[in-house]
Amino acid sequence: MLPFERFQALTFDCYGTLIDWESGILSALRPVLSRHGIETTDDEVLAAYAASEERAEGGAYRPYREVLREVMLAVGDRFGFTPVAEERDLLAASIEGWPPFPDTIEALRLLKRRYRLAILSNIDDDLFTATARRLEVPFDEVITASQVRSYKPRPAHFETALERLGLRRDRLLHVAQSLFHDIAPAHRLGLSTVWVNRRHDREGFGATPRGDARPDLELPDLRALSRLAVAAE
Repeated sequence: MLPFERFQALTFDCYGTLIDWESGILSALRPVLSRHGIETTDDEVLAAYAASEERAEGGAYRPYREVLREVMLAVGDRFGFTPVAEERDLLAASIEGWPPFPDTIEALRLLKRRYRLAILSNIDDDLFTATARRLEVPFDEVITASQVRSYKPRPAHFETALERLGLRRDRLLHVAQSLFHDIAPAHRLGLSTVWVNRRHDREGFGATPRGDARPDLELPDLRALSRLAVAAE
C-alpha cells in the first residue's frame, strides 16, 4: 500500500481520469461516421482515435486544436471518407460538453481537504476553461500542453509540476488512467503513481495507446482513491 500520509500533492491527468473522454469522443465521432455511412464498433472507433492522436502529438508541438483536426482527418482516412471542413473542428468543439465521471467531483472535494491538487493535461488553456467549471473543485496548479509546449508522455508536464509545487519527488503522487501517457513517464522520473483503471471491466485500452508500465497501485475509480486517502488521515 502506498504511504498516503507522506504525500503533500496529487497530480491528475484530466481527460480519461477525471473526465469521461471516451463517451465524449464517441459522441463527437458517431454522428460524423453515420453521415458518411460508416458502421463500426465503439472499440474500433476509440482505437482509431488513440493511434491517430499518438501520431499527431509525436512531432513538434502544435496547439491541441490542430492535433484534433489531424485526428479527425486520420479517422476519416482509417474508415474511408474525407471529413468536410466543419467536421474537422467537431472534436475540439465537443470538449466543453464532456462530462466528469460520476465519482470525480465528490472524490476531488474529499482529497482537496488533505492535499494540494494539480492537473497535468494534454490540452490547450482555452479548451480547459469549460472543463474547469464542470470539475467545480479549484486546483492549485493547472499545467497544460500549451504552457509547456509539449505533450505527454514527454516529461515537461511532470518537471513543471515539481517546480511549481516546490516539492520533493517523494511528496507527489500522480494519478492517471493512461499507462502510456502518464504512468510510464511518471515512473521514469521517480514519482509514485496510481493507475485509475477506468476500463477494468472491459478489454483493451480504449482511446489511449497500449501501455505496459507498472503502477504502484491500481484502483477502479476515484472513489476508491479518496477512501484510502481519508483512511490515512
